[in-house]
Amino acid sequence: MRVVSVESSLLFALAAVAVVVIVRWAADRTGLPAAALLPVIGIGYALLPGPNVTLDPEIVLTFVLPPLLYSAALDSSLLAIRRNLRTVVSLSVVLVLLTALVIGFGFAWFVTGATLAAGIAVGAAVAPPDPVAALAVGRKVGLPPRLLTLIQGEGLLNDATALTILSVAVAAATGGGFSAPSALGQFLAAVLGGIVVGVLVAYVVRLLSRPLGGDPLTANAVSLATPFAAYLIGERLHVSGVLAVVVAGLIVGHHRPRSASGASRLQTNAVWRFVDFLLEGFVFLLIGQQLPTVIRGLAAYDTSTIVIAVVITTGTVLLLRPLWLILTQSLPRSLHTRLGGDGTDVDRSERLTGREVAVLSWSGTRGVISLAAIFTLPSVTDGGAPFPARDLLLFCTFVVVLVTLVGQGLTFAPIVRKLGLRADETDQARLRNEARSASVEAALDTLDELEAQAHDDLRTHLVDTMRGQLRARMARYRGRLDLLRSDEPVSPGYEAALHIRRVTIDAQREELLRWRDAGRLPDEGLRVLERELDLEERLLPDRPARR
Repeated sequence: MRVVSVESSLLFALAAVAVVVIVRWAADRTGLPAAALLPVIGIGYALLPGPNVTLDPEIVLTFVLPPLLYSAALDSSLLAIRRNLRTVVSLSVVLVLLTALVIGFGFAWFVTGATLAAGIAVGAAVAPPDPVAALAVGRKVGLPPRLLTLIQGEGLLNDATALTILSVAVAAATGGGFSAPSALGQFLAAVLGGIVVGVLVAYVVRLLSRPLGGDPLTANAVSLATPFAAYLIGERLHVSGVLAVVVAGLIVGHHRPRSASGASRLQTNAVWRFVDFLLEGFVFLLIGQQLPTVIRGLAAYDTSTIVIAVVITTGTVLLLRPLWLILTQSLPRSLHTRLGGDGTDVDRSERLTGREVAVLSWSGTRGVISLAAIFTLPSVTDGGAPFPARDLLLFCTFVVVLVTLVGQGLTFAPIVRKLGLRADETDQARLRNEARSASVEAALDTLDELEAQAHDDLRTHLVDTMRGQLRARMARYRGRLDLLRSDEPVSPGYEAALHIRRVTIDAQREELLRWRDAGRLPDEGLRVLERELDLEERLLPDRPARR
């Protein structure tokens, strides 16, 4: 019987992988976000007869959330988040707290059988946006880097805020009582403790990266273990394990260019992209499959009570975010200064435009973290009574996740295109080529210093050879800059140069394959040379080749 069970589980997992791959393929060709399509497929499967998967909040919070947050933190910019820290904190801390309180009081006043603590609990669960869908669409349509930083920075920090508020609300609802000073102290202790744990874990990882960073496999093992270590240490110390993971990821990602070898970074990045692909696909499928569980206990509630509860949660989530963004961007200049700005031109440039506010307002999709959080609610209180309106809270959370993930997810790209809010690709390419030119100039200066030192004729030849290669590379970069500095918004010459490079790489790859097929080149040699071409191709912008 155990063999059958294992085989059935494996078959189920393979079927899920197949669905994720097919949906990703369809999303790439239709432009629709996979994060919005997968829950719909999950709902369809949940309505069919047969086995289903019930969400286990402990598994999600322990095995799924840490690697996803850590991977996102590694790809984030610590400096960019620091530059936009006021807006990030406003969205990830203040707005999350405000959302939880508004929904909490709405439930206490208008929903029969609900308490303030229970309402704050569901408010904390639905307050933090899951930025996966918004970031996927935003990168595809070319959102400006600043908006991507705000969406990503908010998604990194809001989970810690929401889960801390949820724990305080659950303690109050189950009989532990509520004290505002105690709740504030618990929140600050969890946040500060999580930051300290994250910094310490990042420090240890940086120490390990020096002796172990040269081996890509060892570096991968350390990288994969880091988020789980940070989370477990934080939870064991009763501080925010989620925040510990985020802080560790931001610090490690910031210092990784110096502490890790090139081979380690290439392999680690590939591994984390694969982990993200599978975990995100599974969790979005899992969301849809919770439909039978969340509707099972609704028979005990009147239709009017269900409607009022859903309207309060969904309405607050959809309306409070744009109102908060408009309010914070409309504050007087003097108040902005007292809140951390200095009134300079740089500070004024941090204000969002109307189009940016609209995009950020519609980027607040909720995801599996909201469901995992609400599923942690206990069934009974400390006194043995049923937890207030638990089944209703589950249903409201599911509706919010479905409405935002599918509704906002499917309409986010059209809204961005309609607003015409896109990054200037030419400016970004120009900046990258200017940085490349500067790096080559630094290398040429280093060669001049080497040449001035005592050396033999062989070393002189090597220096001259390297100088010639660097000058050829410099000429190529300056040629690109001349194309990019033309008056045309998108340089046809630059696009043509990219096309030519891709065609020549393809020709080299085909010739290597002909050598291998003819028996002139062993497969081991083919893989070495193919990797060189793959790395060269990886340096090109992510655009489809012309045909």
